[in-house]
Amino acid sequence: MNGRAGRVSSPRVRPVVSSRLIARKTEPFMTTSAPAAAPPRAKPAPKNRIRRAHRGEGRLAALLLSPTLLVLALVIGYPLVSALRGSLYQRGEGLDANGFVISGEHFVGLRNYTDAFTGANGSRFWNAFGNTTFFTVTSVVLETVIGLAMALIMHHALRGRALLRASILVPWAVPTAVSGLLWRWVFDANGIANNLLGQQILWSADGWPAKCAVVIADTWKTAPFIGLLTLAGLQLIPAELHEAARVDGANAWIRFRKITLPLIKPALLVAVLFRLLDVLRMFDLPYLLVGNQKYSVQTLSVLAFNEANNLHYGPAAAYATLLFVYVVIVAYAFVKILGADLLAGARTRTPARRRRSATRPLAGRGTPA
Repeated sequence: MNGRAGRVSSPRVRPVVSSRLIARKTEPFMTTSAPAAAPPRAKPAPKNRIRRAHRGEGRLAALLLSPTLLVLALVIGYPLVSALRGSLYQRGEGLDANGFVISGEHFVGLRNYTDAFTGANGSRFWNAFGNTTFFTVTSVVLETVIGLAMALIMHHALRGRALLRASILVPWAVPTAVSGLLWRWVFDANGIANNLLGQQILWSADGWPAKCAVVIADTWKTAPFIGLLTLAGLQLIPAELHEAARVDGANAWIRFRKITLPLIKPALLVAVLFRLLDVLRMFDLPYLLVGNQKYSVQTLSVLAFNEANNLHYGPAAAYATLLFVYVVIVAYAFVKILGADLLAGARTRTPARRRRSATRPLAGRGTPA
């Protein structure tokens, strides 16, 4: 038998290749589906359109404010410029450049200002400056403390709270002239104050009793003003903050220092700023309560009034100008140091900053999933 015939022929077996292997080998050559296109970004508005929109807002604001600015220019700007001009002149008789006697107004430059600080009028000016500063510091501090205490008392749910809030408005609603005459009767030599103290104190005489009388009368009249503004700030504080702090174990002092005081700070600072500007210009209360020509209560306003009443218009205008500068410096320092800037919001949203904020992309935000 042939050897080739003795062999059994078997069919050819093809190697079985796993589908996973084929897929793995052909994966680099397979085409994948294209990724989903990102959603189109909203195109920012053109800069020219934004600029025109803000320019229109500025024109509208200027148009609406123009009547107010015109009235302020008439009632404030003109007297201020007139006072500045009058402080550079002196009325009376003098000598011209040729040595002849002239009468009327003549230009003296800054002589009225130098005479206010030095010379015969120097002591009067510094006394009035010291009295003005003393009344401002003592009155504002006492009014702030008493007004804050009054606001805290009125804020609590007490019986008769509405009557208390209405009665606290009475001293503030009374005109200053009436208040001065009322307290003049109280501080009379035979008045209520001496009867309660059991002593004979001359409150209307010159000296420290007169200063104390002015401070007491001014504090009685204007402490409710600070109390009402502070009460408005207290009513805006959510009750949940105090409840959460009470649950955490905070006592009343900690809650007042950490929650109440920081949240009422803007309203309190605005009230104090208004009182500062008011006390620095104090005139009617010491004039009516103690009287004119009293050295211990003479303020800068009273000094300027007395000079103008004696027909010394140049020195009077100089005193008024110095008082204006003093008020501006105190207000500016108060705003910068304590942060009671009433124009902060308007200054941070100028048109240039609004344009930059509108065209600036949102950084640090991921796309939504």
